Amino acid sequence: MNQREQFTTRLGFILAAAGSAIGLGAIWKFPYITGQNGGGAFLLIFILFTLLLGLPLLIAEFTIGRTGQQDAVRSFKKIAPGTPWFWIGILGMVTCFILLSFYSVIGGWVVGYLGMVFSGDLSSLDTSGYAALFGEKIANPAFSLTVQFIFMVVTILVVAKGVQKGIERTSTIMMPALSILFIILVVRAVTLENAGLGMNFLFFPDFSKVTSETILEAMGQSFFTLSIGVSVMVTYSSYLPKDQSLPRSALSIVAMNIAIVLLAGLAIFPAVFSFGLEPDAGPVLLFHVLPTIFSQLPFGMFFFAAFLIVFLFAALTSAFSMLEIIVAVISKGDIQKRKKWAWIIGLLIFIVGIPSALSFGVWSDISLFNKSIFDFADYLVSNILMPIGALLMALFVSMKMKKSALYEELKQGSRISYGLFRTWFFLIRYVAPVLIIVVMLDVLQIW
Repeated sequence: MNQREQFTTRLGFILAAAGSAIGLGAIWKFPYITGQNGGGAFLLIFILFTLLLGLPLLIAEFTIGRTGQQDAVRSFKKIAPGTPWFWIGILGMVTCFILLSFYSVIGGWVVGYLGMVFSGDLSSLDTSGYAALFGEKIANPAFSLTVQFIFMVVTILVVAKGVQKGIERTSTIMMPALSILFIILVVRAVTLENAGLGMNFLFFPDFSKVTSETILEAMGQSFFTLSIGVSVMVTYSSYLPKDQSLPRSALSIVAMNIAIVLLAGLAIFPAVFSFGLEPDAGPVLLFHVLPTIFSQLPFGMFFFAAFLIVFLFAALTSAFSMLEIIVAVISKGDIQKRKKWAWIIGLLIFIVGIPSALSFGVWSDISLFNKSIFDFADYLVSNILMPIGALLMALFVSMKMKKSALYEELKQGSRISYGLFRTWFFLIRYVAPVLIIVVMLDVLQIW
């Protein structure tokens, strides 16, 4: 690997990886999943999973990627030649394919909302007006498919040209901008009338609402917000120089993710209760609440447009990484093949995502296992494929990679003590696999 294929700074890597992980997972999905699972109890379980499972597994993926220094499949082949472990990378590709197929639907909504801000369609509406307009738009097949297609075309164009330098450079500017805008939004939200009800909902756990499904959702959301189990972080860390600390980078990314989900919760739930909305409204929650909050700010639509632009960047950054790991494997680094495969795979993802886009309108009556097409795809990725991928990652690192080699890799660029290393290895080898298996078996009611 040559130097231009590496991130130039640790900050650039952290912000790029955080941008890939945060995306819509923390900003769009976390608030409505939390709302559907009782608020504070879900938040607490989510944070515990993020620290006990997400952080160790993120370090594990970083270790695989920087050791292999290749794409998501070939890194496994390099570390464990002649074995079937490379199927972990293929599973990651399949998961990213499905994930991007419904993720692009939400990305398209952001594109559409941005267009509605500039067209003036969102001016002078009340809370019910925002909900009605958005429901009308996403139920319209022409609107849903058009904005989804635009989102995918932008993703394809960037990936076809190569995204490493663009992601790093832009992330360094846009991720701090996202945080600043979120803080402004939070300040306004917590000063709304009855905002305390929303804060109580978020920070005071009601464990009577916790079920095995809640626990699985929390674990799946932890993996989703960190891009765990899909080999995205294997790919990203393969571009990281040896003099950068993997543990510190992983801890920084986890801290940023927790901070962003807390900001998202503080921005959403005080406003939800202040305006009499339901916290369990589902995937459309963010698109009902945000314009209501911004409409209370001076120059509100200007700030809302700025937020949507940054929000769109976060969504695209994640989309780039999902498409990138598939294209990188299939094109084998060939620039000309890369362009062709970016278009072929990207358009296939768009086609596969059409049912998810239509599940809010003309195909809303179609269900799979009592879920809409969109919700089923989301559930399949977040609660089944990602946990399975994370489980296999933990088994690969703890069983196939030499313990001494792992320690040497983690020492590169850091001063991790052997005691901390042993704690991490214990979590990866014993705690992570057992927890993942127990939670999944309980929810699937296999015992």
